[in-house]
Amino acid sequence: MRRIKLATAVVAIGAMMIGGTSAGHGQDTSLAGQWDGAIAVLGSELPITVHFAAGDTLTATIDIPAQGAMGLPLRNVSREAARVYFELMGGPGLAVFDGRLDGDSIGGTFAQAGVNGTFGLRRATDAAAGPSADDEPLPYGAEEVTFTNGDITLAGTLTLPAGEEPHPAAVLITGSGAQDRDESVFGMQPFRLLADHLTRAGIAVLRYDDRGVGGSSGNVQLSTTSDFADDALAGVAMLKSRPDIDAERIGLIGHSEGGIVAPIAANQSTDVAFIVLLAGTAVSGAEILVAQAKAILEANGADSEQLAEQERIQRMTFAAVRADTGWDNLRVEIERQIRRSIEELPVEQRSAITDIETMMRTRADQQLIVVRTPWFRSFLDYDPATTLRAVRVPVLAVFGALDLQVPPSVTLEPMRAALAAAPTDDVTIEVIEGANHLFQAAATGSPNEYASLPKEFTPGFAELLSNWVLARVN
Repeated sequence: MRRIKLATAVVAIGAMMIGGTSAGHGQDTSLAGQWDGAIAVLGSELPITVHFAAGDTLTATIDIPAQGAMGLPLRNVSREAARVYFELMGGPGLAVFDGRLDGDSIGGTFAQAGVNGTFGLRRATDAAAGPSADDEPLPYGAEEVTFTNGDITLAGTLTLPAGEEPHPAAVLITGSGAQDRDESVFGMQPFRLLADHLTRAGIAVLRYDDRGVGGSSGNVQLSTTSDFADDALAGVAMLKSRPDIDAERIGLIGHSEGGIVAPIAANQSTDVAFIVLLAGTAVSGAEILVAQAKAILEANGADSEQLAEQERIQRMTFAAVRADTGWDNLRVEIERQIRRSIEELPVEQRSAITDIETMMRTRADQQLIVVRTPWFRSFLDYDPATTLRAVRVPVLAVFGALDLQVPPSVTLEPMRAALAAAPTDDVTIEVIEGANHLFQAAATGSPNEYASLPKEFTPGFAELLSNWVLARVN
């Protein structure tokens, strides 16, 4: 288990990326599209998705969902004959991918912060990418739209049903981290699938890139959950201004942290007609983070000593964030934990680390930067139950029974109690058996399964949402 935890730590190239534009050399259309795979380092794998785009130059972005990182720009992207090369500048230092193209696969070496490993990618199939206009004529319209919240511009896609106008509508709100409008995770695109299903059912859907992702400006880590609520309401305002949307029938559908954002937005505006909370939470960020780490580590085989050590470091981190003191002591503990993990590795895995001291320092830097962001500070002690107790509109809350990121055992009953105390008299709570955090049919619910599962919802999930919404807006 320590090997798994350490590998993820070493390749922490997600949340605190250095911004900038992608660069590439040599036009090449053969790589264009989505490639799914993983980095193999220190005895473990970290799933990734690379999106290549052909133009005057070859460019690419990378998704690392386990670290909440989506759409990160790659630099020095090139293909020369069979060689494929690209780099990622991250918190722990420059990550270098040097591979070879073989048909629909790319494989090669990976190096970052004194750690060496390998990576592999395989071209995604159309089925993995979700419904596409290239597969069949879609029975609805789709528009690229932008809207603003102050000085933030948000870009997205609005899908519009066929049939009589004006249409009821829903705004989709993503979970934590920098997410694209499809909420792409390991080749799964939950929001693209959901938008397709709901629009076919007669509900217009707005989905948009998070701040700093795709066509949207801003920075997720420098924003707070309250800012995201304002973004969602800006989307509602844009929909309300359109003659093809019924201004009285616009609701919010939030996933994970989006399930925290939606009630905040609904309580701030009379323009929200309903909310759907998918894997939402009714306990503080601190409580859910501890429960999440414990559940995932247990599923991956951690023993009681490892679980206790993980929680001790988490609690120490929370204390430092709240008091804004103790950072030096925390750094020492983080580096000690990393060193201990290295010492427990087999000899052949330890030999892959060429500079232990640099790796420990850069990883500690990355962790400390993340927890000192405005987003983390606000998320840590925010109590969603307070907001839920004030909700006035109809609510549907849906959980995956195997969700380890937002375990129902921790948040289901607090949510039930909070909504029971709310002014709304229309509350539906459902638990989907066998479903994970992404509402896929799963075996254990561990994020380690995400990449290998079919890129589709568990049967009945999408229908549950569309039937519930239509019953309220009709």
